Amino acid sequence: MSIRSDSLRHALLRGTAGVALLVSPLVGGAAIAQTAPEPAADAAPAAADDAAADIVVTGSRIDKAGFDAPTPTTVVGAAELSLGARPSVAQALNDLPQFRATQTPTSTVANTNSSASAMDLRGLGVTRTLTLLNGRRFTGSADLNTIPQNMLKRVEVVTGGASAAWGSGAVGGVVNLILDDKLEGLTVGAQNGISSRGDGHRYSFNGSFGTTFAGGRGHFMIGGEYQRDAGIFDRFSRPNVGSTDLFSPVGKVNGHSLELSRNVFYANYGTNGLITGGPASLIGQTFNADGSTRPFQFGQVGVGGTTMVGGEGVSSNSEHTLTNPYQRYNSYARLSYEVGQATFWADATFSRIWAKYPFYAETGTYTLSGSNPFVQQALGGQVGPNDTIKVGRVFEDYGMRTFGFSRRNIEGAIGVDGTIGDGKWKYSAYYAHGELRNAQSYDNQITGANLTKALDAVDDGSGHIVCRDALTNPGTACRPLNILGAGRADPAAVSYVFGNQASVVYTTKLDTTGFSLRGDAFNTWAGPVSVAFGGEARWESSTTNSLDPVSAAKGFSRFNFAPLDGGFNVQEGFGEVAVPLLDQPFSKLDINGAARYSHYSTSGGIWSWKVGATDRIFDNLLLRFSRSRDIRSGSLTELYTTVATSFFSVAENGNTYNNVIRYAGGNPNLRPEIGSTLTLGGVFTPTAVPGLNLSLDYYKIDIKDAIVSLGAQDIITSCGLGNAAACAQIDRAPPTTPGGLGAPTVIHSTYINLAEYKTRGLDMEASYLLPMNRFSNLPGNLRLRVLATYVPKVEINNGVAVIQRAGDVGDGVSFGTPKWRGTGSITYTNSDFSIDARVRYVGGGLYDHTLDLANNRIASRTYLDLGGQTTIGGFTLFASVNNLFDRKPPLTTYGSIFYDSIGRYLNVGAKVHF
Repeated sequence: MSIRSDSLRHALLRGTAGVALLVSPLVGGAAIAQTAPEPAADAAPAAADDAAADIVVTGSRIDKAGFDAPTPTTVVGAAELSLGARPSVAQALNDLPQFRATQTPTSTVANTNSSASAMDLRGLGVTRTLTLLNGRRFTGSADLNTIPQNMLKRVEVVTGGASAAWGSGAVGGVVNLILDDKLEGLTVGAQNGISSRGDGHRYSFNGSFGTTFAGGRGHFMIGGEYQRDAGIFDRFSRPNVGSTDLFSPVGKVNGHSLELSRNVFYANYGTNGLITGGPASLIGQTFNADGSTRPFQFGQVGVGGTTMVGGEGVSSNSEHTLTNPYQRYNSYARLSYEVGQATFWADATFSRIWAKYPFYAETGTYTLSGSNPFVQQALGGQVGPNDTIKVGRVFEDYGMRTFGFSRRNIEGAIGVDGTIGDGKWKYSAYYAHGELRNAQSYDNQITGANLTKALDAVDDGSGHIVCRDALTNPGTACRPLNILGAGRADPAAVSYVFGNQASVVYTTKLDTTGFSLRGDAFNTWAGPVSVAFGGEARWESSTTNSLDPVSAAKGFSRFNFAPLDGGFNVQEGFGEVAVPLLDQPFSKLDINGAARYSHYSTSGGIWSWKVGATDRIFDNLLLRFSRSRDIRSGSLTELYTTVATSFFSVAENGNTYNNVIRYAGGNPNLRPEIGSTLTLGGVFTPTAVPGLNLSLDYYKIDIKDAIVSLGAQDIITSCGLGNAAACAQIDRAPPTTPGGLGAPTVIHSTYINLAEYKTRGLDMEASYLLPMNRFSNLPGNLRLRVLATYVPKVEINNGVAVIQRAGDVGDGVSFGTPKWRGTGSITYTNSDFSIDARVRYVGGGLYDHTLDLANNRIASRTYLDLGGQTTIGGFTLFASVNNLFDRKPPLTTYGSIFYDSIGRYLNVGAKVHF
């Protein structure tokens, strides 16, 4: 970006000084920066003009040139978002150290948020980051795959509490997606990516068109994109993520109860059936495909006898995808028209993302009667008719359980922006309506009652094997199921047991409306007092359109969908004031205050507020301070979910590791969370070194009455510490020894206002823009930039235990956060060529400091990305490679959200602009 005028330059210095991230037009188009760099000889004047028109930042409602927002705000331009050719804007932002990649197609491989990409600032959870589109709430905020990335102008990220300005949910901060409403011309592009191992193929097409009409008073734009990602199914193609799991060896390992080990398999299930109970001579026998028996090849069996290292077998971890496949398309259109001093506009978005892919196979231990004809055929006289055997089974031969989803989002909005009189007062008003239709399904899942009947096989007296149910119910659909040996069952029996589909369709609706008025109220000795005030209202609801009858009766063995019906509304009023106290060459001191009153239909009224101050000293140093009270009301899921089912593995007493089902439900009586945020920092832009920018900000966030549904491991741990209420939430299997404690099988949980979260950290940035003509005859600019975040404290008090999670980086840890993360880049760019190199650093730590784990420590990782592009006329070619040196991930179970599990990945693409 180039600034030709000193007056414009200083306006931008003050108008955007709250920004803590500098970006440059690496790919094309102006990017808003924290401070204006020294003019570059070859820069386009239009860039400065565009920048001057966009002085408002999301950290404040005050709309005035020369205003320094006290809350740190990061602005990421379109060029910055293109680095690494990430598949969504969310995954591009996750490269910044302030974000935690909680929901991505890599991290949602085993839940119903499949392939979603949502923002999580400070690692406090996606529900505590408020995501906006052009300054308003939208139904696609939970999955930024809904936004055409090629139409984004910039993203503004408020890295502190902002509820007074924007309302509920802004406890961790705000992400505001700003689309390019001045888009001109036609641009068409395509991109293709693949890993160095030949998998993970991803390709996309995009296009956009914008034009003015009616002598420039009107503007129309439309665009969209299509993307297909094939996913990565073979986890063994990557080191350290194949069938890795926590393992509890008999006799411990180096004095520790647990070890993170490779090749951890089921020791109590077999793909052909493993006998785990019955006559002693049969225990440990497995079936061949033809039904005959042989000894099972056990590896090193762990405590409890459920897992082993080595041997023959499979694990649920190895059956998950490494990254989810999906297809998606999205589109956006906007029409605006100026009438006098007002601009009327309307826009619409439409998006859909869908996929269907293997999840993992059904498993279980089943008791068969000795009189079962299938048992007698396989085992002959080894089992008496009055005896029983237990068989552990992995049903891979009847197909993997598959998960399917289709999320469709439709939204439309209308509004007006304008000025009054001489333009010193501005106003805005809008109304928006959005609907998200979410269809989900599980196929090839066991129906529990049908399996029980199908396993109870008998001889009908005429030599035919039938279900016992058929003896008294000749019209039964039941067919006897033979699980002794692979693929030996009657297809009709398989269809009877596995044939029902779990399915549900939800529709979430969001209606929002708001207005605001901004301007200068009066003057003081130091300048005009600026104010902003307005009101907003919204209505949110969720309706269950359809639910399969088996799920409704909780009849599936593993995953049963639940209804989600309910809604709430909120009305809000807000105000903000900026008062200049001193305007001298050596100091420009302003104070800022904001307040918002929100009335929720579910919990009543509540206040949020913010106070802040900035002091710009000699135009070289900006000091800033803010203190805020922020809120977050319960989401529709937290308020109204009847029962949500999920699957976890938990460690108990540091000795055993068990698979459990967790049932979590909503609570309509939840109160809003209360957040307290403090930020202190400064920005140094020395005039003696043009182009140099340094910033440092400290943040402190405390959240009380946090809404929490205790995790499965938290409940197990709390029970082990003697908490009777936690123990009451656990269902257990019968004990294997007299007086012993049975293995946990089901964990019950519900959302409550119980937790308290605290986090502390430092955000640091240094950047330097160097025009090449200062020391050479080369055109263009060289930009160096480093961003880093240090997080010494993430303290989670879940109501039963206080746990420090800073430095816990294992994939199974809620709120785990590396203490250090950073990115550094160097970029050369001119009018038709650019090349960049980026280093990403993720600090190490412990997998989970609460576990007695022998190999608990995880080393840091450093990744190198390269990219470049060239433009000839209107035709642009670009390419990039991420994780150039193919740094392997640390040893984890499902795959860490912090470290790269994919390895080296290459992208190439082209676009043409008319």
